[in-house]
Amino acid sequence: MRWLLLGISILTIGLAGCEMPPRQLTAGDRAAIESVSHTYEAAAKGADWVALGATYTEDAILMPPNGPAISGRAAIVKFFQGFPRLIEFKLTNVEVEGRGDIAYVRGSYQLTMAVEGQNPIEDTGKFLEIRKKQPDSTWLIYRDMFSSDQPPAISAAPPPTD
Repeated sequence: MRWLLLGISILTIGLAGCEMPPRQLTAGDRAAIESVSHTYEAAAKGADWVALGATYTEDAILMPPNGPAISGRAAIVKFFQGFPRLIEFKLTNVEVEGRGDIAYVRGSYQLTMAVEGQNPIEDTGKFLEIRKKQPDSTWLIYRDMFSSDQPPAISAAPPPTD
């Protein structure tokens, strides 16, 4: 009996030191992530920047190309309010992975912008998001970074002549 109690004690102590790995994303998690992506896409197409902002956490950070990071949902909404009207906008989630309450989404975008006095501008690019699961089981964007696949339009001055 003593050996049985000793064995149970050792097993209990051993199991207490083991952490369960964080759970993988479920099919429901993946569907919720995709749902937020669809909401983002529809809001951008409709220039509903407040609805687009609601896909971000309150403490989100947006890291657009060629500019400083933008902190907070309100500042992100303000940033997007300066965008030209989108004629077309399509997001594609290429890779979605995560554990526990953190996930990342790697994807691509295609868009056509209407800029007053110019022909429509087409662009393709990529994005990387970190999502956080919220208490209501939505997966909001916590960190967001995107960039164009197009080369930068740099107008360099000619080199100085001696």
